Amino acid sequence: MHADITNTAWPPHQVETLPWRQQIRSGTREDRELSSVDATIPPLIRTLDYMPPLAVLLETEKALLAVAQADTDAQAGTDAEGHSAALSRFMVRSESVASSKIEHISASALDYAQAVAGNRGNASAMSIVAASAALHELITTVEQHGRFELEHIISAHRALMLDDPSEASYAGRLRDMQNWIGGSDYSPRDALHVPPAPERVAELMTDLVAYLNRDDVPVMVQAAIGHAQFESIHAFTDGNGRIGRAMVSAVLRRRGVTRNAVVPLASGLLARREDYFASLGAYRRGDPAPVVSLFARSARAAAECSRGTIARLKALPDVWAAELRPRAGSAAAALIQAFYDHPVMSAAEIEARSGSAASQAYRAIDQLTRAGYIQEITGRKKNRVWAASEALAELDDLDRRIQAAMA
Repeated sequence: MHADITNTAWPPHQVETLPWRQQIRSGTREDRELSSVDATIPPLIRTLDYMPPLAVLLETEKALLAVAQADTDAQAGTDAEGHSAALSRFMVRSESVASSKIEHISASALDYAQAVAGNRGNASAMSIVAASAALHELITTVEQHGRFELEHIISAHRALMLDDPSEASYAGRLRDMQNWIGGSDYSPRDALHVPPAPERVAELMTDLVAYLNRDDVPVMVQAAIGHAQFESIHAFTDGNGRIGRAMVSAVLRRRGVTRNAVVPLASGLLARREDYFASLGAYRRGDPAPVVSLFARSARAAAECSRGTIARLKALPDVWAAELRPRAGSAAAALIQAFYDHPVMSAAEIEARSGSAASQAYRAIDQLTRAGYIQEITGRKKNRVWAASEALAELDDLDRRIQAAMA
């Protein structure tokens, strides 16, 4: 199949009136006055072709070039495997933080670091850690298999929601109840979007997976339409936005646009949050161009801003070593590289990675702390954890710069 460059048509969603059968969940109330609800049914898309208008197509080309350049930066000059695991982890965290913010789930970089270290006191930070795990799992699994499978998406959802106290029983399960976007928690009366009935979800998801595995669709078009289709299906009771945005990164990885890094395009979407939701509405009315354009612009801004971050992070070990001048083979020299690879570490991890006795490791910790490279983040006297200060600051700064570029 080859898409015709003049083919800008796309079928709108159909509307289906469903009897309203309230399914009570903890903390909800019944809307006894509502007897039916209009749900929308996305089209089956596995064989559909779409080519955006020329101006939008040019935006996608510029975006792919910028993403490829950023990905090359993340690879160049790194380890023998041809990539940097440290940079990859950082970019996954950046995307997960921004993607969570779109859902009004926010935590400071310090709270996030504490959650990475196992502190479960901040629910939002723990949720962002789970989003990072889900994103990493989906990208890695799709890359390893060279294709999407429905189970990959379900497994990523399980990783996202398993520790959520209100959603754990629904983790890794396609929904078996009606859900909606907007309105109230207990009624779809004033909802912005009512997805298809749960009985339709399995067929629609199988169709979507087939579309995501096509190689004859322009990459950014596939990523944006795949995301919009998933958001329209709303396959899970919760977590759809974060899983849907993770699918975009997985599409870029499967199609070979990225090999080393995740481009945090969710920061760009966050800057244009209302446009983002409006573009999903336009998709449901049969016009994919706005969502393709927004994803292209967000990916380009994220990639261009990420190049500066990648350069600064890669330079950190050399900068620290030049300023601190540790003796070759010392604990301090080992920890400079260790904190680049693992920006958040417990005392036990630091001892193991220093390759030295505990007393030498703690002297090195004191050196790095006095120099301002690392900070203790628990405030405890026992079971302490340290984090690389500049890496935490860069996490917030990259998000701000991408949003500014989109604004």
